[in-house]
Amino acid sequence: MTLDIGILLSLTIACVVLFAVEWISPDVTALMLVLALVLAKLVKPSTAFQGFGSDTVITMLGLLILTAALLRTGVVDLVGTRILSFTGADPTRLLVVIMVACAGMSAFMSNTASAAFFVPIVMGLSRRARISPKQLLLPLAFASILTSSVTLISTSTNIVVDGLMQRAGLAPMGMFELAPVGIPIAVTGLIYMTVVSRVSLKRSAGPARGEGRSALRSYLSEVVVGRGSDLIGSMPALAQGADRGFTIVHVGHDGPPESGPDEERAIRAGDRLLIEASPDELLRLAGPGALALAIEAGPADAVAPADDLEVVEVIVPWNSPWRGRSLKALASGERYGVHVLGISRRGRIRRRSLADVRLHVGNVLLIHGPRGAIASLEEEGAFSLIRSLDDRHPRHRRAPLAIAIFVGVLVLVTFKVLPFAVAVMLGSVAMFLTRCITPEEAYREVEWKILILIGSMLAMGVAMEETGAARYLASLIIGGVGDHPLWLLGGFFALTVLLTQPMSNQAAAVVVMPVAFQTAQQLALNPRTFAMMIAVAASCSYLTPLEPSCLMVYGPGGYKFSDFLKIGSLLTLIIGAIAMLLVPVVWPIR
Repeated sequence: MTLDIGILLSLTIACVVLFAVEWISPDVTALMLVLALVLAKLVKPSTAFQGFGSDTVITMLGLLILTAALLRTGVVDLVGTRILSFTGADPTRLLVVIMVACAGMSAFMSNTASAAFFVPIVMGLSRRARISPKQLLLPLAFASILTSSVTLISTSTNIVVDGLMQRAGLAPMGMFELAPVGIPIAVTGLIYMTVVSRVSLKRSAGPARGEGRSALRSYLSEVVVGRGSDLIGSMPALAQGADRGFTIVHVGHDGPPESGPDEERAIRAGDRLLIEASPDELLRLAGPGALALAIEAGPADAVAPADDLEVVEVIVPWNSPWRGRSLKALASGERYGVHVLGISRRGRIRRRSLADVRLHVGNVLLIHGPRGAIASLEEEGAFSLIRSLDDRHPRHRRAPLAIAIFVGVLVLVTFKVLPFAVAVMLGSVAMFLTRCITPEEAYREVEWKILILIGSMLAMGVAMEETGAARYLASLIIGGVGDHPLWLLGGFFALTVLLTQPMSNQAAAVVVMPVAFQTAQQLALNPRTFAMMIAVAASCSYLTPLEPSCLMVYGPGGYKFSDFLKIGSLLTLIIGAIAMLLVPVVWPIR
């Protein structure tokens, strides 16, 4: 082992430890690693930061913009509503449907693209079904990877392996040649993740990192049932379906009183419903429709979002002039110029008009009004701003355009008309030109920390190749297991899995394949067996969140680096056992 290899392995171990304990933000740790590689002269300064301009980073940026556009145009909410109407709010059923749908899509397209499509859908579903996104997002990411060994086009790594096989004189890989091994892996992995989500992830589930408690906060509001509402004639207990996006807490009937509790009377036009809903759902109800918000003094059309208006979440501080005032007084006060759309507070609210509820310290409000008025009230100490939701009202008219652009990108990638990075950036520009999303809106949605993490870690892959560390590790594997065919097969599986963590899957395959072919040739073994084992192993990116699909859920799910190691290690062992059992049978080693 050379000095350079020793330094690189030491830095790698230190980096993994820092990732696991998270004393420092992972993106900062990754930047520190790049600087250490440069200062130790393991990589040249001219190549150390090339990862930030790599296809991987550009692809991730384009996918984040595309998914932001799908969210902005309401496509994500539409798909989420359809899924929720089928599954209800049952966490297990919801999880299984999401994983199967994502895994099925990933079998025939990039797992990164599949995960990118479902991440915002899952975030919306978790809010509406009142499930922590932590229970759903990591299984989603793993589900997108689990079908990587089902078809030739499931992942670009299979294409790379196929090219290396042909260069070595082997027959091309068939479209479904990997399926006899890939399908059992996918089915077993999905079952495993279902169990893990219900046991391990459910115990540690909480609000998503970066969004805080507001990400899962629901609001109480009051709506009036219009004459065209489909709720008319239904019983309140039967009108609380999760697919509607809100829960009916109380019904205030219009007209003369009737005998029996309110809950036993059918809903009628003009009734006032006390509902509990997410901010997004209240914004949807704020527009003209069969249900109209009734908290404010004016009609629902008065709160329809406009370019000069803003929707914000605020909290009432201890010195607020709003303390002790009712929502009705705030709504009718001309000097305020804002409307309260909903209130989130601890404890029960008595069954009376929500407008009579008086505010206390710590109450969280969803308010709507002119930006200037909101800024002035914040300066006066009326409330403290939590976050702005002014760009959450979807552009439904452009939803068909957004769908067409996204599908077009997938077609271009699937049929190899354009490289992945070029196709997603073309789609991003198309989203901008068609006004599905503005550049400012898109850039606010981009997880820049993820892009920094990816760009920095790609330098580790370069260092692994340039210092010879990858080949050194391969020689250790061969020297440690001897010439027993099955032990060698397992050793190359372990080596490939190890290298896919700091390196890209494709780079790991490129480094290991020549060594495996040479070993098979020297021992008169079947090189195709080793090639298929390496193809399966190169897609086992479960131990760290450095796989693009995992990076997409790392921040929104509020995960720790150790979560991937804890859950992914057993999954990797299961996949390894299946591969060791089936690969030598499907492709005899001798």
